[in-house]
Amino acid sequence: MKKLSIILLMLAVACVAMLSSCKKDKNAAESTVSTEKIEVDEDCLFAINYMLANEIGATYAPGEYAIPFETIVAVEKNDSDEVLVWGDFWVFNYNQNGDVLETVSGGNHPGRIYLDKVEYGYELRDFEQVADGADFEASAKEIFGEHYDAYRKVASDENAREEARRAAIEAFVKDQKLSVTQYQDYGWPARPIAK
Repeated sequence: MKKLSIILLMLAVACVAMLSSCKKDKNAAESTVSTEKIEVDEDCLFAINYMLANEIGATYAPGEYAIPFETIVAVEKNDSDEVLVWGDFWVFNYNQNGDVLETVSGGNHPGRIYLDKVEYGYELRDFEQVADGADFEASAKEIFGEHYDAYRKVASDENAREEARRAAIEAFVKDQKLSVTQYQDYGWPARPIAK
């Protein structure tokens, strides 16, 4: 039941994020270097968010709920039904305490995701993550390539990132029918989830 709820959450997050379509042709994909929000097909977002919540979220200290969110930087689709998605990917684990989701753990995983079209949607084939520490900048330039400047702009926009996080939490809370009105990081004031 919990897995089904996570699946439904990820579909809701895909809709709330209002990102652009994986089904673009090659010429349209070339225009994705902009820093505007890029839309991604729901099936692509489902595969991405499933991986973030269930594979990456599972490597952090566990919580009651794993809630992923992302800002897509660029999308390319080739003739073999392979989709490449560059983005700033996040996942946080939370515990519910009264009407507050308290952050337990989580983090950032920028990089490039390779998806393959399959009968039921998209399947994640590979995820190239930007390295931590001293190798961060060099690996980000290598992975993002021509999309590097767009990535840096997205990564430095704390307000947009927090809004994407809030929207993902709000969608999750509605989907799960939780009696939650706020979320809180350790040592910080609680923030409302509804606008």
